[in-house]
Amino acid sequence: MNAPHTAARPRAPAFIWVPAVAVALAMLLPPVYLGVRAADAGSGIVDILLNTRTLAILARTLVLVAVVTVACVSLGVALAWLTVRTDLPLRRTFAVLTALPLVIPSYLFARLLVITLGPKGTLQGWLEPLGVERLPEIFGLPGAALTLSLLSFPYVLLPVRAALLRSDPSLEEASRGLGRGGWTTFMGVTLPMLRPAIAAGALLVALYTMSDFGAVSLLRYQTFTWAIYIQYESLIDRTVAAALSLALVSLALTLLFLETRTRGRAEYFRSSPGAARALSVVRLGRWRWPAAGFAAGVVALSLAAPIAILLFWVVRGLGAGESLSLLWSNTANTLSVAVLAAMVAAAAGIPVAVLAVRYPSRASAAIERLAYVGFALPGVAVALAFVFFALALAPAVYQTTLLLVVAYVMLFLPAAVGATQAALRQVSPRLEEAARGLGKTPGQAFRLVTLPLLGRGVLAGAALVLLLTMKELPATLILAPPGFTTLATSIWSADTEAFFARTAAGALLLVLVAVPPVVFLVARERR
Repeated sequence: MNAPHTAARPRAPAFIWVPAVAVALAMLLPPVYLGVRAADAGSGIVDILLNTRTLAILARTLVLVAVVTVACVSLGVALAWLTVRTDLPLRRTFAVLTALPLVIPSYLFARLLVITLGPKGTLQGWLEPLGVERLPEIFGLPGAALTLSLLSFPYVLLPVRAALLRSDPSLEEASRGLGRGGWTTFMGVTLPMLRPAIAAGALLVALYTMSDFGAVSLLRYQTFTWAIYIQYESLIDRTVAAALSLALVSLALTLLFLETRTRGRAEYFRSSPGAARALSVVRLGRWRWPAAGFAAGVVALSLAAPIAILLFWVVRGLGAGESLSLLWSNTANTLSVAVLAAMVAAAAGIPVAVLAVRYPSRASAAIERLAYVGFALPGVAVALAFVFFALALAPAVYQTTLLLVVAYVMLFLPAAVGATQAALRQVSPRLEEAARGLGKTPGQAFRLVTLPLLGRGVLAGAALVLLLTMKELPATLILAPPGFTTLATSIWSADTEAFFARTAAGALLLVLVAVPPVVFLVARERR
């Protein structure tokens, strides 16, 4: 009696797994460097990781990650749905404005928050004649969570917008036809279809929160990244910093495992043939203007208020006779490396996403997890890893634009992978099978059918990488070629020297530079 036949798992073609493996091997560089450094501690690494202080820092990090992730998912999903599926007033404008907070450096936003809401800050000065002598404490968890939430919700917003634009309106129409109300349809049909995009965005928020240093340091909230930076800056014992960084990698892998479990194995593509139709517009009715007020409030807190303060600094600096440079060369440097990093990350993210979604296995899961490692690590750890390997193996590329772009890709690759995966999960594999049935090779089927359908997701990921690269600081300071200055490094330099008007001018220019790519992205989304 023959054994029952089981369908063989499809094997990934070489044009998918070869570049995916190459990306994974490159992503191993920081963990290998950290492992070499941490090995100097020997058995003492266990004592470092399990002492009371380390565990307390771990607890604070997890609390911050949980608070910021929940806040960002709530804001990102609500704003994505309002700007895509409803008759929200000025929804195209809000679609652009709600993506821009991603480009504001966290350390700059935190400084503005302290100046405005901190002890003896601007707001307290205004309220003091009314008898308000002290505002609620802004330092610690409240300030760090507020800062990171207002700057990080676009991580969820952009992939969820892309998923909503690719969703099938007939599913919601069928639900409404069965007598379900709008809220029931949203919770039972729309939201489950968005689960991959939400999970991908939430993972990026969690990893970014873990790796941020600027906000937590200025707002005096001790996290893993804060402890790692303190160890690196002390130059006394980088072994401890390496051990803590490895712990951060382990935490990131745990979060990725949880995201994979949350994602589940459900199918998110249309299972039957049919003609594509335009998305239905939900009429908000009496909630139209309250919804506009909500979107405007988010924009005011995350973008308008910081810009207003920066403009005030610039005007005051000009009035005091301070010389301001428009930093055009720095702008050109910023755009050149950011565009290169976005293009390379988008291309590198496609094979990793395809391998993980279309050819699931332990190997593809391991490659997917490795792709997210760099985003969880502080920029200084990744940069020092590249310094270590460049000097040891390829001194010619040390402090070159090539090395800087590769470091950016390693740091921000998850943004490209997550958005591409979310889009790919909404593309039926039967389309590729149909192309194969018509005589196309796997490569032709992928190039002619799958790749065009991934366009929105790939663009969303590229836009995220572009915005993140423009504000990256530690890796740029360490790896940039001599004399190569970006807007982020010029802002940091002016801020450390207390030239607030120059800081504000650079920050405003950074936001202005981010507007065209965001407008382009929003315009391309609906094509």
